[in-house]
Amino acid sequence: MRRRGRIHRQTISQRHRKKKIKNIFSFTFVGAFAVLFLMPIILTISNSFMAASEITSNYGKIFATTDTGGKKFIAETVTLKFIPDIVSFHQYITVLLKSPDYLLKFWNSIILVAPIVIFQIVVASLAAYSFTRFRGRLKEMLFFAYIILMLMPYQVTLVPNYLVSNWLKLIDTNWAIWLPGIFSPFAVYLLTKFMRRIPESVIEAAKIDGAGEWQIFRLIAMPLCKGAIYSVAILVFIDYWNMVEQPLILLSDVEKHPLSVFLSKINAGEIGLAFAVATIYMVPTLLVFLYGEDYLVEGITYQGGIKG
Repeated sequence: MRRRGRIHRQTISQRHRKKKIKNIFSFTFVGAFAVLFLMPIILTISNSFMAASEITSNYGKIFATTDTGGKKFIAETVTLKFIPDIVSFHQYITVLLKSPDYLLKFWNSIILVAPIVIFQIVVASLAAYSFTRFRGRLKEMLFFAYIILMLMPYQVTLVPNYLVSNWLKLIDTNWAIWLPGIFSPFAVYLLTKFMRRIPESVIEAAKIDGAGEWQIFRLIAMPLCKGAIYSVAILVFIDYWNMVEQPLILLSDVEKHPLSVFLSKINAGEIGLAFAVATIYMVPTLLVFLYGEDYLVEGITYQGGIKG
């Protein structure tokens, strides 16, 4: 009996050891990928506090140009420094105080993105409730068309959007960006799938109590879909905050371009400014993600109907 007990304890100990080794390898593997993903962000933020001379000495060869102004490839090792020798705020002073172009483009991004996020949620909520409450062959076909449109990359629909905007005389106006964004099918699809998980018994109980469709939508559907609404808002904001193709094609006036487009036009002599502007540009998306991380996870992974 003692021998069997000793063998049993050894078996359990070996299993715990194997599980521990497996967990160590898993955490090491995941941690390595996390470091690789975070390195560009950390490098951008730390380099934004470097002096212009230090940045030029470290990365100047990458942005070297020929005498005619063209790009020149130089096969030399570049020094990636995560800690500046001397902390300098010169780049931020230039961006925030001395050069208004960057702040103007930043506000252009907000002006373009904020209405899309707000009104896309409004339109998608109403459409999703309609798809949920009123079934029929015609509406199922329309919802299937929404899915097909959602699967298409934006580049496929860019030409039709341009033709329609040109026909409506909206080219070079913010409406050319707002209207396709507000009526994007992604939010409709996600909210519809979420609303269809609401138990029918809850809606029937509300109807017995005398609630109308508008009251059911406002007092039941919307509160229960709060997590999905937050997750949709976060995903839509990140998507349109980083848009490049739409402004380039639909806005010919450079003064109306958002900061996402303007970042690519910073020349080789402003490498330090590029790091500072990129850091400022990341702040809204990071704040939105950190604030709504729990809602984002809940809205995407939620599988039940209602949490009890």
